[in-house]
Amino acid sequence: MREAVVRTTGWEGTLQRVWDFPAVRSSGPATPAAPPIVMVHGFRGDHHGLLRLVEELPGHRVVLPDLPGFGQGQELTSTHDVGTYARFVAHVARLAGPGPRILLGHSFGSIVAAEAVAADPDLAAVLVLVNPISTPALEGPSRAASRVAEGYYVAADRLPEAAGRALLANPVIVRGMSAFMAKTKDRTLRRWIHGQHDAWFSSFASRRVVLEAFQASISGTVRDRAQDIDVPVLLIAAEQDDIGSVASQRELAALFPAATLQVIPDVGHLVHYEKPREAAQLIETFLEALPA
Repeated sequence: MREAVVRTTGWEGTLQRVWDFPAVRSSGPATPAAPPIVMVHGFRGDHHGLLRLVEELPGHRVVLPDLPGFGQGQELTSTHDVGTYARFVAHVARLAGPGPRILLGHSFGSIVAAEAVAADPDLAAVLVLVNPISTPALEGPSRAASRVAEGYYVAADRLPEAAGRALLANPVIVRGMSAFMAKTKDRTLRRWIHGQHDAWFSSFASRRVVLEAFQASISGTVRDRAQDIDVPVLLIAAEQDDIGSVASQRELAALFPAATLQVIPDVGHLVHYEKPREAAQLIETFLEALPA
C-alpha cells in the first residue's frame, strides 16, 4: 500500500482532510515527472473507495480528499451541493501546486469534477471521468431503483434525527445497495466490496449532509457542463453499469468538444473496485497519446 501524507486544510471555517500520495519512482532510467492526479470520490463514499485506483497509478502523485461531511471531512454550514463541492475540489487541486494537473471523478464525483473544470478552465489540463453520470437518476435505466432510493432518503428526512440516521446507516440497506452495484462473480472480491461498503458507506457527519448530497446527486449529470469543458476528456464507462447505459455514455461523449470514450466489459458501477488496473491502463494510454 502506498504511503500518504495526510494533510489538514481549512476551508470555509472547517477542517478538511486530504491524502497526498507521492509518486513512486522506478529504478530504471529517469523519466519526466507525470502530472499529479486529484481524485474525487462518489456519493456516500470517502477516500477509501479510490485507493485501489491509486495503487494502479504509482507514477503519479495522487491528491485525494474526503468530500466535506463524509469520511473525516467536517460538515459545512453551507449546503452540500455540486457547486460547493466543486469549489472545494478546486481548493484542493491548487494545493497540489502549479503546473498541469489531472482531475478525476468517479460517479457523483464525475459531476463535481466536471463542474469544477467548467467553472475554472485553468484548473486541470485533463479530465478523467470514471462511471460518469450520463443520465438523470429518475430517467435512466435504474429509474425504478432511483425512485426507491428517493423514498428511502425522504423517509430518513421525515423521521426524528436519531431514527433517521439509524435508517441511513442500516446495515441491511447498505448491503442491498452494495449487492445491486457489484457485478463480479469472484466471491472473494465480492465479499471484499461488501466489506468496504459496510465499513465506509455510513461514514458521514450528519443526516443533513447525506440528504443534501443525495439531492445533488440526482439533480444533475455530467451532461449539464459537457459543452463548457475544452480540455481533453477521458470517459471510462462500464458495459453493465445500471446507472449509465453505454448508449447514454456515447451521447455524453458527443457533447464534449474533445472526449474519448472507453468501455470496460464485464463490470458495472464499481470500476474503481472491480477493474482498477484496466481503468489505470486506459488513463495512462490516453495521457501518452496526448500532444506534448
